[in-house]
Amino acid sequence: MSSKASRILIVEDEANMRRILSAMLSRDGYKVETAGNGRQALELLGKGSFQLVVSDLRMPQMDGLELLSELRRRGMACELILITAHGTIETAVEAMKNGAFDFITKPFDAAELKIKVGNALRTYEKRQLDAKLTPEGADRYNFIGSSPAIRELCRILDKVADSPTTVLVTGESGTGKELVAQAIHRHSARADKPFIRINVAAIPETLLESELFGHEKGAFTGAVALKPGRFELADSGTLFLDEIGETPKELQVKLLRCLQEREFERVGGLKSIKFDVRLIAATNKDLEAEVAAGRFRQDLFYRLNVVPIHLPPLRERSEDIEELVPYFIERFNKRLGRSVEGITPGAMAKLRAYRWPGNIRELENVVERSILLADGHILDVENLPTFSRHGVSPASLGESSPLGAEGRTPSSLKQVVKEHTRRVERHVIQQALGETGGNVTRAAEALGISRKSLQMKMKEYGLRNQRSELKQNRGDLHS
Repeated sequence: MSSKASRILIVEDEANMRRILSAMLSRDGYKVETAGNGRQALELLGKGSFQLVVSDLRMPQMDGLELLSELRRRGMACELILITAHGTIETAVEAMKNGAFDFITKPFDAAELKIKVGNALRTYEKRQLDAKLTPEGADRYNFIGSSPAIRELCRILDKVADSPTTVLVTGESGTGKELVAQAIHRHSARADKPFIRINVAAIPETLLESELFGHEKGAFTGAVALKPGRFELADSGTLFLDEIGETPKELQVKLLRCLQEREFERVGGLKSIKFDVRLIAATNKDLEAEVAAGRFRQDLFYRLNVVPIHLPPLRERSEDIEELVPYFIERFNKRLGRSVEGITPGAMAKLRAYRWPGNIRELENVVERSILLADGHILDVENLPTFSRHGVSPASLGESSPLGAEGRTPSSLKQVVKEHTRRVERHVIQQALGETGGNVTRAAEALGISRKSLQMKMKEYGLRNQRSELKQNRGDLHS
């Protein structure tokens, strides 16, 4: 789900502020609705799903804290950002410890609000990857799968979850690093204390120090009130630093000192503040390579890498796909109002054969798309996107690079799209010809195009010789 298609509910008793917030977020492409107090908000929340609630703290009938409590009591998964006046910051901090995503003070900076809204929606989307119980012992950590990799992960968590030791979780994007951090927190002695997260990559460098350590009133332009940072908010609980590899080099020194001394100063402050936090960091980068390249401090790496946990990519535990797919089918049936009952063995085989550069997040998106577009009650090969059907991914074809076929930078976005479309088409046609032994008619049927169109494409991409070779090879196999 794209965050720009997300639904946001603004809860504010001042009509003028409601209009300002609604216009600001609507201009960014969000679907926005408004409520004048907490009770009206609950009525709207009961009628439809929202991914984020932006609520004033002080309101008649039901204030922001009561609304937060009611959201959690009803099991609503939406994130909540509180808007608070200067004198109520301590209350907002307490709200974060009770499950609010973040808070912002009046008068607020529009850019800061937009950043926090974007971060909250990304967090919501990641949380939708939460897992179900599994039959082989992984259930207590809410992971789906019974592969050796998942069983080994659970074995490690059994040993480290309830210790105060710093953990570094590594793995590609979409492998579930935040799920591991949440599992560690839930099974530790700090489970009833705050779990505070921050995505380092999502915070501008100019704001990151303040977000981590807080700032004093007047510390810089726009610092109209004292603001506690994430270390302060997480005191006695767990702090999850996601994408730690993106920490600017100049801030790494202060972070290292903070971890070594177990104390910090707010930006613009002189008083040292001690804290008690269980730290979990995560990254999709190779931090040892970053250290060798001089981009990450070696001493900070050693401080973080006390207990390393590596999450394997989905392609290295493809057997778990057979448990993940039914789970996603059940979930999207409920969300989309569909009644898909399962998936054919042929389609499952295609999913297992695909490389999944986007890992579990990509699989989730493929299942959602397939269910949405399916006509019948069983997902089959033709319901799958072309790239997963033929084992090709945009990443494997170099779409992550803006370079053209000769390593030149294309002159326009249109040229980039054209070049990569040609690569994808050629690869998919090669796959289809290979699967049909060079039979053009059958390959065209598999690709959903006419025989004449396929012949023209084969001529364009120089694949006629390949067809002859495939037919010859097929003849050799049957001789």
